[in-house]
Amino acid sequence: MSISVNEKLKLTPLYEEHLALNGKMVPFAGWNMPVQYSGVVDEHKAVRNSVGIFDVSHMGEIIVTGRGALDYLQNLVTNDVAKLQIGQAQYNALCYENGTLVDDIIIYRRGYDSFFICVNASNIEKDFAWLKEHCPKKGVILENVSDDYAQIAIQGPKSRELITKVIDVKITDLAYYHFAEGKVLGIPALIARTGYTGELGYEIYVPASAAAKIWKGLLQVGAEYFVKPCGLGARDTLRLEVGYLLYGNDMDSTTTALECGLGWVTKFDKSNFIGKEALLKQKELGLSKKLIAFEMQDRAIGRHGYKIFATNDGEQEIGFVTSGCPAPTVGKNIGMAYVTQDYSKMGSQIWIEIRGEKKAAVVVKKPFFVHGSAQG
Repeated sequence: MSISVNEKLKLTPLYEEHLALNGKMVPFAGWNMPVQYSGVVDEHKAVRNSVGIFDVSHMGEIIVTGRGALDYLQNLVTNDVAKLQIGQAQYNALCYENGTLVDDIIIYRRGYDSFFICVNASNIEKDFAWLKEHCPKKGVILENVSDDYAQIAIQGPKSRELITKVIDVKITDLAYYHFAEGKVLGIPALIARTGYTGELGYEIYVPASAAAKIWKGLLQVGAEYFVKPCGLGARDTLRLEVGYLLYGNDMDSTTTALECGLGWVTKFDKSNFIGKEALLKQKELGLSKKLIAFEMQDRAIGRHGYKIFATNDGEQEIGFVTSGCPAPTVGKNIGMAYVTQDYSKMGSQIWIEIRGEKKAAVVVKKPFFVHGSAQG
């Protein structure tokens, strides 16, 4: 992501901790964030094999409350919020009228008419403006509380053992995409069994003022599990191996919920929601492009924005790469891309233009890595 030299980067409450740990800082979504500490592969393997912690405080938090909160959210998102139980989280999408994506979000139901929403860092202001624009004058209260919270992700097979030592609530039986409210190292927190890595993990929302205390405490307590601080680099390779999408890469305001594969959270049987009509029409007519997964056959890496062709002579352009990287666990160079429907079938041969040369790749099924502990 390019950043203007005149644009002042935002700092998370853990910025000084990253510097103290020799984190390599880079611009990301308007924030100064650590891309790595000990190395992307080392951090990636720590999460797959033991436990790692991530600063994800750049993400945004919005609170929706009031007697009209449920109906309001039902009209805004593609998934069925009415099915959410108190203490449960739900992956969701906000769409424009034409079915393209405002953002992908997670909604946490804290009470009958109380919801807590996590939004992407680059979309905080945009999402809040969209929510305000469609908010009824009475019955719903909206609050952008992003500056009040820090978010830390604890991810990996040993994450439950680590977090159990620092919280005052029982989470042994906490199911995937559920959450509890309690204290972490004596600090009030929302403790969610969610994550972006494909491994067993938790994301904790804590007061920004207490973030450093909790970060240092997790590293100290987690030493026996060989916990490692992890940066954006490992976060990207981990999420790509399990096929999780990144807003701004794999989906945005030019792609619809169906094109990027979010049909599974698009509930056409519920009452009307923004974008429903357009998505129903697209479903009826069929998709012209589709997000696919690919593996490189030639020794090369397909990166974001690279053009894709039907043949190695480069005469027929059929799409572009959205994400790509070497996958440490899989041992292959992998990626995701949009291609025309004719080339979206499993096993289809495609050619990616890399530094002026066409490199062979093949369309495969997501996810690339299927043995994670996320639902263990």
